[in-house]
Amino acid sequence: MKTAVLTDSTAYIPQEQLDQWNIYMVPLSVTFGDESYRELLDITTKEFYEKVEVEKELPKTSQPSVGDFTTKFEEIAENYDTVISIHLSSGISGTYQAAVSAGDMIEGLEVYPFDSEISCMVQGFYVLEAAKMAQDGATPDEILDRLKVMKEDMKAYFMVDDLSHLARGGRLSGAQAMVGSLLQVKPLLHFEDTKIVPFEKIRTSKKAYKRMEGLLQEAADQAEQLKAVIIHAERLETAEKWKAELEEKYPNVDFTISYFGPVIGTHLGEGGIGLGWYKVK
Repeated sequence: MKTAVLTDSTAYIPQEQLDQWNIYMVPLSVTFGDESYRELLDITTKEFYEKVEVEKELPKTSQPSVGDFTTKFEEIAENYDTVISIHLSSGISGTYQAAVSAGDMIEGLEVYPFDSEISCMVQGFYVLEAAKMAQDGATPDEILDRLKVMKEDMKAYFMVDDLSHLARGGRLSGAQAMVGSLLQVKPLLHFEDTKIVPFEKIRTSKKAYKRMEGLLQEAADQAEQLKAVIIHAERLETAEKWKAELEEKYPNVDFTISYFGPVIGTHLGEGGIGLGWYKVK
């Protein structure tokens, strides 16, 4: 039995890693007016944020269609018997459900959909783990069992400069956005039951960074080794500085840097930053 791994573009896994581990990818899209762009394929993250600055209206985002998944599954079926299909949280996108629907229709390929219940490179952690296990000959059930264990310890927290993007996109309630902007609160957000919800209301960015680090420290104190990612929206210098500071304090944590790409960036806006991690087995 030969197992492939498929994800969507919101995992924001670098192309060299997709190539290295033979990971398949289906893109989500952003639409400005009448122009639609598949993220990572038709528009770079830098181009996206530059375009957002000059456009009057926020872009819209769209998930891959069932047909897009069917086409990709047919391609995979030429060389594989099974596929683990790992996608962003079903609470903020229909991507996972489209994968489920396409998997029910395809013949000659056993599809195992997995709802990461999260997004960005934290979702990518699941994908990379699955791909490494698949290359080592693990069965789909063994891979899914490992992903479920990872989910028990997978955490991610993030803050945004402007809650209005999330409110307009329907990813956070308007009332919560209004309260945040009126009080100049910098709430920490996280995923809970597949949805983006406030974790804590914090007054300043400085305190939000400190709180995220405190949550990481709690996990690092209880684990032999963690893998962590700092995720930013056009704040690379800030992310690199924070990474250097955290690496000095937490030698048992392996840090990397990633980003909020076009689709997730549409809902978070520029300036967001996040921190995610999981326990290495």
